[in-house]
Amino acid sequence: MLLMPLAGCFSGSDNPENPVSPGSTVNLIYYTIGDPDPDLRMVNDKLNEILAKKIGVTVTYIKVGWQEYEGRLNTLVSAGTPFDIAFAPEYTTYAQRGAWLKLNDYLSSVGKDMYDAIDPLFWQGVRMDDGGIYGVPTNKELAVRDQWMYPDALVKKYGIDISKYDTLASLEPLLKMIKQKEPSYQPMELDKGSQNFFALDGYEYLSDQPFPLMVKATDPDSRVVNIFETAEARKVLDILRRYYVAGYINEDAAMRESQGLERGAPVFWKAAGGGPLSENSWSKDRGYKLVAYPVTPALITTTSIRGGVMAVSADTKHPVEAVKFLNLLNTDPEVRNLINFGIEGVHYTLDRNGQVVPISPMDSKGKPIPDAPRSYAGVQYTQGNWFILKTMGGQFPDPLDKWDQFRAANKEAVNSSTLGFTPDLSRLPIQMQNVQMVWDKYFPSLMTGSVDVDTELPKFNRELRQAGVDELRAEVQRQLDAWRAARSQSGSAG
Repeated sequence: MLLMPLAGCFSGSDNPENPVSPGSTVNLIYYTIGDPDPDLRMVNDKLNEILAKKIGVTVTYIKVGWQEYEGRLNTLVSAGTPFDIAFAPEYTTYAQRGAWLKLNDYLSSVGKDMYDAIDPLFWQGVRMDDGGIYGVPTNKELAVRDQWMYPDALVKKYGIDISKYDTLASLEPLLKMIKQKEPSYQPMELDKGSQNFFALDGYEYLSDQPFPLMVKATDPDSRVVNIFETAEARKVLDILRRYYVAGYINEDAAMRESQGLERGAPVFWKAAGGGPLSENSWSKDRGYKLVAYPVTPALITTTSIRGGVMAVSADTKHPVEAVKFLNLLNTDPEVRNLINFGIEGVHYTLDRNGQVVPISPMDSKGKPIPDAPRSYAGVQYTQGNWFILKTMGGQFPDPLDKWDQFRAANKEAVNSSTLGFTPDLSRLPIQMQNVQMVWDKYFPSLMTGSVDVDTELPKFNRELRQAGVDELRAEVQRQLDAWRAARSQSGSAG
């Protein structure tokens, strides 16, 4: 999904010793990612009123800033700090560490309703090699496609057919034109996380962690490669370097943190992952109308399936109640809409079509501040079933049949040849750590065109080999071969 803006602190009641609603009900401690919300406590209190009545549970709802969340979660798990539920961006890694509760038995009892409500392919995608399901996937689009977005005003002004621009090289005349004729616009915006431009050549990453190990997603016999040793990668890097030297890419790209769409920023080209109608939400974020075109196939990958998982701590003292909460979040529209949009009449109103229109914060004179940060906003992809959410109205309204369009798109999506494959590299911890250090050293600058490819790419590959990337590649290949053989024997290949 599109990475969201930097948030430099925690928000909400980050104090498990003092739950929001202490009483006879069971209180669950829930950590998730997102910007600090001034009204988080208000929403938390309203949520607890509903939960207490429906399932006898309350929740301490803790949001942690975008850049801090993964470190905070690692500290919680490593230190054994009590919590019950967490958003799991590195679902696979933590499942292999034993951090998450195995849910299989609960999904046939207190979690059966959500098990039935969520597309079976999501459950297939989160199932680990031991057959265990250790998290609840967000029921959303199955295939997260790379999409390239552009300002609608410039597309119309210059009569651009965005469907004709689906390779990195094809963008060159557009970027050149924008730099010459629209000097106030940044032609191309990248950040240190960059984009998986290799997906344009059919490659997919095989690990949650930043390793350069990829396969061809639709080739059932594809070998694992270090992508930076391939001709395709060299071509991508050369193009990016040419664009950077020409001034098309922002100069600070290699240092810029991954973030969302800066409101009002004049940017011509930007990429993001999304599903049908994503340009509507991106237009709301940017503050002006965007149009977007998908440049990668509608491919269901392990990464797209595991992009939004909520997990229960293996050490929770309240497993049944935790699953009951997740079950409600995925089946009860009142709960799901509250945690996503906030409180009706306070954070949003409904228009005549029953669509959500956010209420703008007010200034001291009681006048709306249109561009001010909202006082509450859920992070949709992290918090449960989309198909029971209301659609958005306002300046860039969703079509009323939005979720029908999503269901239709899901039916057309195609499985990756490695859907459900989970490499376990825990027996190579030193190589993992060293390869990640080399990645962090070279990847941001190479993938944003910020450095000379002839000089830096050989250094990158040499240091990757010294760090142990070949051992990691061989181990992933061995496990992939075994996984493919087991699927072939079971008759479920393909």
